[in-house]
Amino acid sequence: MDWDLAQLQALATAVAEGSFDSAARRLHVTPSAISQRIKALETSVGRVLLIRSRPVRPTTSGEALLRVARQIEMVIDDAARELADDDELELPTVALAVNADSLSTWLPAALAAIDPPVCFDLRRADETRTAGLLRDGTVTAAVTALSDPVPGCSVSSLGHMRYRPRAAAAFVERWFSEGVNSASLAQAPVVVFDRTDVLQDRYLRRCSPRQLRPPRHYVPGSWAFAEAVRTGLGWGMVPDLQTDAHDGLIELDPAGIVDVHLHWQQWRLRSATVERVADAIRAGAAVALRGTGG
Repeated sequence: MDWDLAQLQALATAVAEGSFDSAARRLHVTPSAISQRIKALETSVGRVLLIRSRPVRPTTSGEALLRVARQIEMVIDDAARELADDDELELPTVALAVNADSLSTWLPAALAAIDPPVCFDLRRADETRTAGLLRDGTVTAAVTALSDPVPGCSVSSLGHMRYRPRAAAAFVERWFSEGVNSASLAQAPVVVFDRTDVLQDRYLRRCSPRQLRPPRHYVPGSWAFAEAVRTGLGWGMVPDLQTDAHDGLIELDPAGIVDVHLHWQQWRLRSATVERVADAIRAGAAVALRGTGG
């Protein structure tokens, strides 16, 4: 099938920017030109590729073409770098999907260590969902809990982040004065990152054969979550990387450890830039996650 590069670029840019207008500004063309290119690509493949919503979203067929478009962009960018003079080079951009706790702890230092530097388009998602952004072509690589490789991707283990049930001293005195058991856990408020966060429920299932439904606070920010636990809003599964001996948090249950295994997945397409990023992330994880069994 003979695909037009400008049409593929229009598709990828429209999805990245969320609208035809924004894509047009980025590519220095008119919105009509973006629309015409995408319609021509849809005619060529005989499929609808985009859902014209706000933001625009790829269809299943569009996801397949989006992966192709992003991979072609990567190959062209690497080739241009080999041909360009040093003073003509712009920093390459790599789109990554990462979980919030990695983004708030060990990952930024790993990315900052990359030299020469790279620009990043980071997409935050739960570690169980980051692979979906890799699968649909939104990102080039992902830190994910998924050990099975996404089609067209390679996978390697990074180690694991360790979480423990923790709470502030005053909270423990109020809610767990009779001990941490199914009765007290059913009543004590719990802090949950968002509605995809299952860590607290994984611990609760260990503690009771019946489903416990304690009051819940949803706090969708990694450091905000830990701060909510520190200030006594509720108990929560706080990662070891976000705690120290002086934060005042009490470990509720020494047997309540929950490990989240993390993996690095990336497109199999060879790219010098992505390989540099992968090496830096694996090196950063080896140091940061080593103490928790990584």
